[in-house]
Amino acid sequence: MQPFTIHTGIAAPLDAVNVDTDAIIPKQHLKTIKRTGLGKALFEEWRYHHHGGENPDFVLNHPRFREASILITGANFGCGSSREHAPWALLDYGIRCVIAPSFADIFHNNCFNNGILPVILPQEEVDALKREAHEAPDPTFTVDLHRKVIVRPMGNRELAFEIDDHGRGRLLEGLDHVGLTMVKAQQIDSFESKHRLSQPWLHPAG
Repeated sequence: MQPFTIHTGIAAPLDAVNVDTDAIIPKQHLKTIKRTGLGKALFEEWRYHHHGGENPDFVLNHPRFREASILITGANFGCGSSREHAPWALLDYGIRCVIAPSFADIFHNNCFNNGILPVILPQEEVDALKREAHEAPDPTFTVDLHRKVIVRPMGNRELAFEIDDHGRGRLLEGLDHVGLTMVKAQQIDSFESKHRLSQPWLHPAG
């Protein structure tokens, strides 16, 4: 998993609440078990018209926000089904950070497992960041996970955020659940070797 340390990128303001995982990645794209290739279907029903052309009113189709890698959105983002394809689609599109007043629990946890930083801020601060994304000459923000601050484009002001130490450490090190386990690979190998010697009948040859 790619670590998240300091990220600088364009922030797109998505003015919607209760964005569910079916809106993030529609159910017809859940057949794959690959983490790549889903970015083109991110917010598919909002990004495209039924005839296949782009919807120019959707924020990620606006020239200003087309290359966004930070999403500023409304409360309860990622609600609905627990599909991990939702963070896969965001990451494949290029989104590394989502800022919202609140997240659905499972989606929030899945972000940490896929290298996406979910930042929780009070509603009024989220609204201020959305306005700045619209109004700044350049909507480029910097999210510094080391210092736990967002550097805003207008006046280079900083906005602090809180995050639990465990999740922060995993993102900084780029550790998903498998990676977190493999940190203890030496201890696991040592235990297995001792177990084979003490209880060989549980480890048949071959």
